Amino acid sequence: MSDTSARGSWRSVARLRVPLGFVCAVIALWLARPSPASVLAGMSVAALGELIRLWAAGHIEKGREITRSGPYRLFRHPLYAGSAVMGVGFMIAARSLPAAMVVGVYLVIALMSAARAEEAVLDARFGGEYAAYREGRAAPSDRPFSLARVRANREYRAVIGFAIGCVLLYLRTRF
Repeated sequence: MSDTSARGSWRSVARLRVPLGFVCAVIALWLARPSPASVLAGMSVAALGELIRLWAAGHIEKGREITRSGPYRLFRHPLYAGSAVMGVGFMIAARSLPAAMVVGVYLVIALMSAARAEEAVLDARFGGEYAAYREGRAAPSDRPFSLARVRANREYRAVIGFAIGCVLLYLRTRF
Protein backbone atom coordinates (compact mmCIF):
# COMPACT_ATOMS: atom_id res chain seq x y z
CA MET A 1 0.00 0.00 0.00
CA SER A 2 1.40 3.38 -0.93
CA ASP A 3 1.96 6.11 1.64
CA THR A 4 -0.80 8.22 0.05
CA SER A 5 -3.38 5.42 0.13
CA ALA A 6 -2.41 4.54 3.71
CA ARG A 7 -3.05 8.16 4.74
CA GLY A 8 -6.40 8.05 2.96
CA SER A 9 -7.32 4.84 4.80
CA TRP A 10 -6.46 6.40 8.17
CA ARG A 11 -8.58 9.44 7.30
CA SER A 12 -11.52 7.24 6.29
CA VAL A 13 -11.44 5.37 9.59
CA ALA A 14 -10.87 8.60 11.54
CA ARG A 15 -13.99 10.17 9.99
CA LEU A 16 -16.09 7.25 11.22
CA ARG A 17 -14.74 7.28 14.78
CA VAL A 18 -17.63 9.26 16.31
CA PRO A 19 -20.54 7.23 14.88
CA LEU A 20 -18.55 4.02 15.44
CA GLY A 21 -17.93 5.20 19.01
CA PHE A 22 -21.65 5.51 19.67
CA VAL A 23 -22.27 2.01 18.29
CA CYS A 24 -19.44 0.55 20.38
CA ALA A 25 -20.67 2.43 23.47
CA VAL A 26 -24.15 0.92 23.12
CA ILE A 27 -22.69 -2.57 22.66
CA ALA A 28 -20.29 -2.14 25.59
CA LEU A 29 -23.06 -0.78 27.81
CA TRP A 30 -25.23 -3.75 26.93
CA LEU A 31 -22.35 -6.13 27.78
CA ALA A 32 -21.47 -4.26 30.98
CA ARG A 33 -22.06 -5.83 34.39
CA PRO A 34 -21.21 -2.87 36.62
CA SER A 35 -21.47 -2.72 40.37
CA PRO A 36 -21.72 0.52 42.34
CA ALA A 37 -18.08 0.03 43.41
CA SER A 38 -16.84 -0.60 39.84
CA VAL A 39 -18.72 2.46 38.58
CA LEU A 40 -17.17 4.62 41.30
CA ALA A 41 -13.67 3.29 40.61
CA GLY A 42 -13.99 3.42 36.84
CA MET A 43 -15.55 6.84 36.68
CA SER A 44 -12.81 8.16 38.95
CA VAL A 45 -10.26 7.00 36.37
CA ALA A 46 -12.42 8.37 33.53
CA ALA A 47 -12.64 11.74 35.33
CA LEU A 48 -8.84 11.88 35.31
CA GLY A 49 -8.98 11.28 31.55
CA GLU A 50 -11.46 14.13 31.13
CA LEU A 51 -9.20 16.40 33.18
CA ILE A 52 -6.35 15.60 30.79
CA ARG A 53 -8.64 16.44 27.87
CA LEU A 54 -9.68 19.73 29.50
CA TRP A 55 -6.05 20.64 30.11
CA ALA A 56 -5.20 19.90 26.48
CA ALA A 57 -8.26 21.72 25.12
CA GLY A 58 -7.21 24.82 27.07
CA HIS A 59 -3.91 24.96 25.20
CA ILE A 60 -4.63 23.94 21.61
CA GLU A 61 -5.55 26.19 18.69
CA LYS A 62 -6.77 23.39 16.44
CA GLY A 63 -5.62 23.67 12.87
CA ARG A 64 -3.98 27.06 13.39
CA GLU A 65 -0.61 26.18 14.85
CA ILE A 66 1.57 23.49 16.31
CA THR A 67 0.74 23.69 20.00
CA ARG A 68 3.70 23.21 22.34
CA SER A 69 2.33 24.37 25.70
CA GLY A 70 0.67 22.54 28.58
CA PRO A 71 0.40 18.79 28.00
CA TYR A 72 1.66 19.22 24.43
CA ARG A 73 5.11 19.72 25.98
CA LEU A 74 4.89 16.16 27.29
CA PHE A 75 3.30 14.23 24.42
CA ARG A 76 1.87 14.79 20.96
CA HIS A 77 -1.74 13.72 21.44
CA PRO A 78 -2.98 14.58 24.94
CA LEU A 79 -6.63 14.81 23.82
CA TYR A 80 -6.39 11.22 22.58
CA ALA A 81 -4.45 10.18 25.68
CA GLY A 82 -7.25 11.62 27.82
CA SER A 83 -9.80 9.72 25.73
CA ALA A 84 -7.80 6.52 26.23
CA VAL A 85 -7.76 7.04 30.00
CA MET A 86 -11.51 7.66 29.89
CA GLY A 87 -11.90 4.40 27.97
CA VAL A 88 -9.89 2.51 30.58
CA GLY A 89 -12.17 4.03 33.21
CA PHE A 90 -15.20 2.73 31.33
CA MET A 91 -13.59 -0.72 31.13
CA ILE A 92 -13.13 -0.72 34.90
CA ALA A 93 -16.66 0.55 35.49
CA ALA A 94 -18.21 -1.99 33.11
CA ARG A 95 -16.71 -4.93 35.02
CA SER A 96 -17.02 -7.11 31.94
CA LEU A 97 -14.29 -8.61 29.79
CA PRO A 98 -16.43 -8.54 26.60
CA ALA A 99 -17.30 -4.87 27.19
CA ALA A 100 -13.64 -4.08 27.87
CA MET A 101 -12.64 -5.84 24.65
CA VAL A 102 -15.14 -3.79 22.61
CA VAL A 103 -13.87 -0.56 24.18
CA GLY A 104 -10.22 -1.56 23.84
CA VAL A 105 -10.47 -2.52 20.17
CA TYR A 106 -12.42 0.66 19.43
CA LEU A 107 -9.86 2.84 21.21
CA VAL A 108 -6.88 1.30 19.44
CA ILE A 109 -8.45 1.60 15.99
CA ALA A 110 -10.14 4.99 16.46
CA LEU A 111 -7.35 6.79 18.27
CA MET A 112 -4.59 5.39 16.10
CA SER A 113 -6.44 6.33 12.92
CA ALA A 114 -7.28 9.81 14.25
CA ALA A 115 -3.68 10.44 15.30
CA ARG A 116 -2.26 9.23 11.98
CA ALA A 117 -4.78 11.24 9.94
CA GLU A 118 -4.14 14.33 12.06
CA GLU A 119 -0.38 13.99 11.72
CA ALA A 120 -0.70 13.71 7.94
CA VAL A 121 -2.71 16.95 7.86
CA LEU A 122 -0.26 18.71 10.19
CA ASP A 123 2.70 17.53 8.12
CA ALA A 124 1.05 18.87 4.97
CA ARG A 125 -0.02 22.16 6.54
CA PHE A 126 2.98 22.98 8.74
CA GLY A 127 5.75 20.91 7.15
CA GLY A 128 9.05 21.36 8.94
CA GLU A 129 7.47 22.95 12.00
CA TYR A 130 5.42 19.83 12.76
CA ALA A 131 8.36 17.54 11.95
CA ALA A 132 10.49 19.47 14.46
CA TYR A 133 7.77 19.12 17.12
CA ARG A 134 7.27 15.41 16.38
CA GLU A 135 11.03 14.81 16.66
CA GLY A 136 11.31 16.78 19.92
CA ARG A 137 13.33 19.60 18.35
CA ALA A 138 10.71 22.38 18.74
CA ALA A 139 11.02 24.76 21.66
CA PRO A 140 8.19 24.56 24.18
CA SER A 141 5.79 27.45 24.56
CA ASP A 142 4.65 29.12 27.80
CA ARG A 143 1.10 29.95 26.71
CA PRO A 144 -1.29 29.80 29.69
CA PHE A 145 -4.35 27.59 29.93
CA SER A 146 -7.52 29.27 28.65
CA LEU A 147 -11.16 28.43 29.36
CA ALA A 148 -12.04 30.34 26.17
CA ARG A 149 -10.00 27.77 24.22
CA VAL A 150 -11.76 24.95 26.08
CA ARG A 151 -15.11 26.39 24.94
CA ALA A 152 -13.86 27.09 21.40
CA ASN A 153 -12.68 23.49 21.16
CA ARG A 154 -16.14 22.34 22.30
CA GLU A 155 -14.75 20.19 25.07
CA TYR A 156 -18.11 20.58 26.82
CA ARG A 157 -19.30 17.78 24.50
CA ALA A 158 -16.84 15.34 26.09
CA VAL A 159 -17.88 16.53 29.56
CA ILE A 160 -21.53 15.91 28.69
CA GLY A 161 -20.64 12.49 27.26
CA PHE A 162 -18.74 11.66 30.43
CA ALA A 163 -21.73 12.68 32.60
CA ILE A 164 -24.14 10.65 30.46
CA GLY A 165 -21.80 7.65 30.65
CA CYS A 166 -21.69 7.92 34.45
CA VAL A 167 -25.48 8.04 34.67
CA LEU A 168 -25.99 5.16 32.22
CA LEU A 169 -23.47 2.97 34.00
CA TYR A 170 -25.05 3.74 37.35
CA LEU A 171 -28.49 2.91 35.93
CA ARG A 172 -27.05 -0.29 34.49
CA THR A 173 -26.20 -1.38 38.06
CA ARG A 174 -29.95 -1.26 38.73
CA PHE A 175 -31.13 -3.19 35.69
